[in-house]
Amino acid sequence: ITEFSLHDRKAASDRTFLLAVAAAVLRHCPELFISLEIDAKTLDQQLVRALGGLCCSVEIPLAGTEKGGALLFDKKLYSGRAALLNREGLVFGFLMGWGCQPGDTFRAFRDRLDFALSLYPNHVEFPQLDEPRDPKPTGVYSSKDMDFSRGMAFACRTFYTAGRAVPWFMGVLKALRVSPSAFFADFDEWQQCGSCSYVTGFDPDAVPHAEIEKMQLSFLKEKFDEKHKANLFPVVDDLVRLNGAFSRVAAEGEEGLVETTYNPDELLSPAAADIARFAENSCQEPCRVRVFAGSDAPDYRY
Repeated sequence: ITEFSLHDRKAASDRTFLLAVAAAVLRHCPELFISLEIDAKTLDQQLVRALGGLCCSVEIPLAGTEKGGALLFDKKLYSGRAALLNREGLVFGFLMGWGCQPGDTFRAFRDRLDFALSLYPNHVEFPQLDEPRDPKPTGVYSSKDMDFSRGMAFACRTFYTAGRAVPWFMGVLKALRVSPSAFFADFDEWQQCGSCSYVTGFDPDAVPHAEIEKMQLSFLKEKFDEKHKANLFPVVDDLVRLNGAFSRVAAEGEEGLVETTYNPDELLSPAAADIARFAENSCQEPCRVRVFAGSDAPDYRY
């Protein structure tokens, strides 16, 4: 066994049990990759430090609390927990849903999605996508909005999670001046036009990452042209393909050769987070970059 998942609602809120699990894994099988569902309120400094010694991914349910017919969402709680995990260098993702809790609305779902992506999770999962039907519509969450939510969730699953977009996604959205939810709404429409949406049974997890990358670049080129920012696309193209090559080395052990318009050292620096400024201040320097497995992590040469 090389991987193990513990996604249990009772265990997710049992801090003592989770500490015991972390200690047992570290003692008996430290090389095991473990995926743990943990409630945000359960995460604290001690638990995060215990998890820091493991090869693991923390899955955090992103949910609100119903009060007086409205769904309240504690952004401060989730921001703080994400900061804890980031300081420890832990991989984490969110588990999200729509229309499941009393008081939920389409607007609230979009707000949660925008907020979730702003915390730079490694992935966002939507368990409801594996269910054939949406929750029953309510007076504040129509069946049409349920359909829109499913499409946006599937778009996020395809573009962000299967597309391994976390290193560059928010920088791209900043350049486009668009929110994550609006971006995914557009990508959902693009997927439906291209017969690669949930409606047609498309499965992004069954497609090689390189194919998802082609979809990303095709859509992004359209968006940057549409926004009259085609001059920024060479930077975006480099970022997507270079980071994609790194991810394939890490996940599939697949070496890659990437031809970039800009120097890879600059593309992989913090300066590339601001795409517009990078394009304005950086000189084009075409390079052929070989991405390969280093001694501890993916590496590159040019």
